[in-house]
Amino acid sequence: MGITATDISQRIIDAVLAQKLAPGTRLGEQQLALLFDCSRTIVREALTRLAARGIVTVSARRGWYLIAPSRDEAREAFEARRVIELGLLRGRRPLDKPALTRLKKHLAQEKAALRGDDIGARSFLLGDFHVCLAECLGNSLLADTLRDYTARTTLIAMLYQSSHDAAQSCQEHVAIVAALEQGDAVRAEALMAEHLASVQAGLQLETQTDDPLHHLRQALTPMASSASASSPASPAAPARRSRARTVAADAADSAPAPYLGALL
Repeated sequence: MGITATDISQRIIDAVLAQKLAPGTRLGEQQLALLFDCSRTIVREALTRLAARGIVTVSARRGWYLIAPSRDEAREAFEARRVIELGLLRGRRPLDKPALTRLKKHLAQEKAALRGDDIGARSFLLGDFHVCLAECLGNSLLADTLRDYTARTTLIAMLYQSSHDAAQSCQEHVAIVAALEQGDAVRAEALMAEHLASVQAGLQLETQTDDPLHHLRQALTPMASSASASSPASPAAPARRSRARTVAADAADSAPAPYLGALL
């Protein structure tokens, strides 16, 4: 059996979660068809599904691209995740043993990835924890939705240069699972809220701008020294400079002669 549109869309989502595809990456139909050895019809179906899920965007003239969310879209994505993830944890009964075993296995994989050099695996596991947790909480429908939002926030983290530490994320995941194991859903919800807030706070959303000329505008802004040098002198300026030269000359006359060895 050949590759399906579902396979292709899942591979693209996985690559996003692993930070192997950057925001705004062009996804050419012909290139993907060659890569997956399938027809462009199958590729187009996969991309159409991803567009409906808000992961890619299409332009009639330019083709298919991964999204590059604006600052407002980034905030909305985190707000949506808060609604989903905190809602899933609210009032939960203690997890059963198989679910806890699965979560602990996932945490062990995260810790192993942190010790290794595979940044892609680390990024994927840290993002997939939230999907895994939703599945363990018994809601596969929301888990699928959360996978898409996690992919969006991964692209946001790449676009807005996240400074959130991976080790810190793992520690926060461990604390959430520990609270669930103790049957403390209230604490697990509070920890998840803190975790999502911490991840969002690590983004440079406030310093970024959607102005396409932002960087050029900043680079070409006159420097303070240049502005002061080019400003016209006041009428009293020549007199002040003359007095300054007189004082400097008097000081030079009264100062001892320098030792030339110190100047060589």
